[in-house]
Amino acid sequence: MTFLAIDVGNTRLKWALYDAHRPGAALIAHGAEFLDNIDRLAEISWAQLPVPTRMLGCVVAGDAAKRRVQEQMEQMVRWDVAPQWVVSSAEEAGLTNGYDYPSRLGSDRWVAMVGARHHVLAQGPARPLVVVMVGTAVTVECIDAEGKFLGGLILPGHGIMLRALETGTAGLHVPTGEVQTFPTNTSDALTSGGTYAIAGAVERMYQHLLQHCGQEPACIMTGGAGWKMAPSMTRPFELVDNLIFDGLLEIAARRFGG
Repeated sequence: MTFLAIDVGNTRLKWALYDAHRPGAALIAHGAEFLDNIDRLAEISWAQLPVPTRMLGCVVAGDAAKRRVQEQMEQMVRWDVAPQWVVSSAEEAGLTNGYDYPSRLGSDRWVAMVGARHHVLAQGPARPLVVVMVGTAVTVECIDAEGKFLGGLILPGHGIMLRALETGTAGLHVPTGEVQTFPTNTSDALTSGGTYAIAGAVERMYQHLLQHCGQEPACIMTGGAGWKMAPSMTRPFELVDNLIFDGLLEIAARRFGG
């Protein structure tokens, strides 16, 4: 009962094939492609894969990218699996959606929160939770101990911040610098500014959740640029590599059953 999980982000498509559609399933193969290379999946990345029995994915890159993925799946002549995609809903896998319009919440945010919630529950009693995804964009989500998503922030990632400053100001076309306590050159000032902006957003949401729940929250971080943030975080946190895949496995276990 092999299971294909797909995460189509703003910049890259990531996929993973597991030996079952359940949490803790063994990873058989995985990979990533920039969105420009989606049309090579059937020819290269998926050519020698075992046939998946089930598939579930989330996509934030839009319907055009989703159609391209589905076209690649159709080219896999041995495959007979219907593509299914997560759309954020009022409730799923024990998580309640507090967004004003639940279906408008980005599916990657929703799936990552499902993964994070169950990651915390597997370690002990339920507790409030801050979930941080650091990628092209950065999201900071708050979940209470009962599993209700209270709300979250969206802010630019490092790359978008730097490009915005390069576009909107004169003389800031400089190499990437290092994070410093007191930056004394423009490269370090730009890199430090972006890093501390993200760290500050996480700290603010941590304080909001602590005040709202009266209990110290757990903090989980994920995303390709999460490691860059690690030295600058002001609160204890856990870096989890594949939170979206973890969430897809949790959802798949409930949707597809045994």
